[in-house]
Amino acid sequence: MGTLERWAVVLGASSGVGAYIARALARDAGLNIFAVHRGNWPDDAAALRHDVEAAGRRFVEWRADAGLPDAPEAALPAVRALGPHPVAVLVHSLAGASVGALARGPAAPLHPKQYAHTFACMAHSFAWWIAALHGADLLDPAGARLLALGNIMPDVVVRQTPLIAASKAALHQYVRHLALELGPLGHRTNLLDFSFVPTRAAQVTFGPERVARLAEVMQAGTPAGRLCDPAAVGQLVAQLVGPTGEWFNGARLDFTGAEAQSFFDVLVRPPPPT
Repeated sequence: MGTLERWAVVLGASSGVGAYIARALARDAGLNIFAVHRGNWPDDAAALRHDVEAAGRRFVEWRADAGLPDAPEAALPAVRALGPHPVAVLVHSLAGASVGALARGPAAPLHPKQYAHTFACMAHSFAWWIAALHGADLLDPAGARLLALGNIMPDVVVRQTPLIAASKAALHQYVRHLALELGPLGHRTNLLDFSFVPTRAAQVTFGPERVARLAEVMQAGTPAGRLCDPAAVGQLVAQLVGPTGEWFNGARLDFTGAEAQSFFDVLVRPPPPT
């Protein structure tokens, strides 16, 4: 299959980390981009199109909520139109979580509908899209790379975030099982954890003030003393989908800069010398 015929399906591509990944996949991995997004930020999507096409790759948009159960099947005709077995890479970069307490908090407990929506967007949809693409024979028979994005939330306890933590933990289990199921076909399924990035999606979920506070804490709690560079996440993904990443399968890859390991140090660290 020629380089220009290979595609990356990026779920949640218009802004944030998903957009950085799409740019790197076009520029560094030579992939065309099938960008799935809700259409909330059309200017960002237009900028992404410009950058992908400037890299000499094709760009196709499909505007929909990728976290809905019927979204993968609805997208199949558009994906099929890209060519035979076009999908070399699938990246799941969806955000859409509810925050709140399970039983006791400043507001009413989370509603079952919020549980369902968060898990559908943050976990179930990864498996739904892969099942649909595989069932329609749209994955590259030479071996597709299927990548979910995670974070440190399953490993720490942060107030008001139980659904994020639980859905990301479920996503990890889906990765492990899909690696077992699809590995014999040459496909590779992995999870990439990266550290906190103050994206628009984070501001929608937590609010600007809490995002600013989270950024302050994360920066102080990371040994490098800075936040994650989302462009570096994109560059790493472009490497992972290349030949050097072929043996990763069912892996949970840590690109957090030791974020979770360092929280306690923030509390006991002596003040800087005056």
